[in-house]
Amino acid sequence: MRLAQIGSARLIDHLFASLAASRGGWIVTANLDFLRRFVLESEMRALYEQADVRVADGMPLIWASRMQGNPLPQRVAGSALVWEIAQRAAESGRSIYLLGGDRGAALGAQRELQRRWPSLRICGTSDPRVSSPPTAEELARLRAEIVPKQPDLLLVGFGSPKQEQTIAALRAELPRAWMIGVGVTFSFIAGRLRRAPRWMQAIGLEWLHRLWQEPGRLARRYLIDDVPFALRLFAHALRVRCRRPSDG
Repeated sequence: MRLAQIGSARLIDHLFASLAASRGGWIVTANLDFLRRFVLESEMRALYEQADVRVADGMPLIWASRMQGNPLPQRVAGSALVWEIAQRAAESGRSIYLLGGDRGAALGAQRELQRRWPSLRICGTSDPRVSSPPTAEELARLRAEIVPKQPDLLLVGFGSPKQEQTIAALRAELPRAWMIGVGVTFSFIAGRLRRAPRWMQAIGLEWLHRLWQEPGRLARRYLIDDVPFALRLFAHALRVRCRRPSDG
């Protein structure tokens, strides 16, 4: 998976410059689980490759880039990026639609974001139940709800790969909008879940905090699927580093 050598500030600038030029796009904030699917599942690889920008949302990806000798500038966490997008949208008069999340989480996120920035235009929220991949009937309902509103930014919180499948299906009807899958972020903003303390985020232990809050949902993903894959990723990065010609 090719990840953009870009930090959050430049990414936000790129996003809003594109909006000003009436160009939309799709951002994937890829964590370790995204990369695992990309490597092991051809269908997911084809899906994620449709995105216009892919950034590293996960410290293991940052560590692997450093081990490989081609360091990424910083982690771009989707859960932090939403706050930055909301602030810039409020300042520039851009509209946002919040789609997905647990029942009521998108509405709770709307209230908190507009409490923070009263001028922010959130043109709609909805939290329908959607299949993976979405059915034709589900997509028809989503199009009927969202397309008439023509949001500048569509934030989709279905979790992966459902949110990416939804975005891929809706892009043609919203060519001037930027779309981002944001996972559980609406629950963070609404105060239903707590993000890990900054020190845990900085040393790559945010997953442990998430696991503590939602063990039933996340134990298999983190402990059985992702930890072994992380070890493979680091071993691969070291092999790549060792094969590179020395500077001398």
